[in-house]
Parts: sequence; C-alpha cells; structure tokens
Amino acid sequence: MTDETTDIRDRITVNPRQCGGRPCVRGMRIRVIDVLDLLASGLSSAEVLAELPDLEAADIQACLRYARDRLDHPVIAA
Repeated sequence: MTDETTDIRDRITVNPRQCGGRPCVRGMRIRVIDVLDLLASGLSSAEVLAELPDLEAADIQACLRYARDRLDHPVIAA
C-alpha cells in the first residue's frame, strides 16, 4: 500500500447513510462529484477552496486521484 492510497482512504469516505452512499470528503457532506464539477466548470483549486472552505488542498488532490482510480481499471478484450 502506498502513501497515496492511504491518503485517499483517509480523505475519501463512503457511508451508505450519507449522501446516498456516494463518496464524500472526510465524512463531510461534500461529495467527490461536487469537487470534480467545480473543477470541470473551470474553477481553480484556490477558487474551489474559497467556495468550500472546509476543504483542504489535499482533499482536492484526493478527489482527483479517486476519480482516476475509478476510471483506470483493466478491460478484458474478448
């Protein structure tokens, strides 16, 4: 297990009783998708932090790594 994986597990949480079981940041009601949507709409990391003051810069990086890990899975060609 790398430090990167540990960081994601510490920062991205999934609780079936919170936000419909969607991944959130550190148990708060800030969903990973909310952070990604803000970034995708053109906000900088600094602007996201201003918009969501409970976030830390490492939370944004964890959201990006989480999304990367969810998309980077092996595809078996038949």
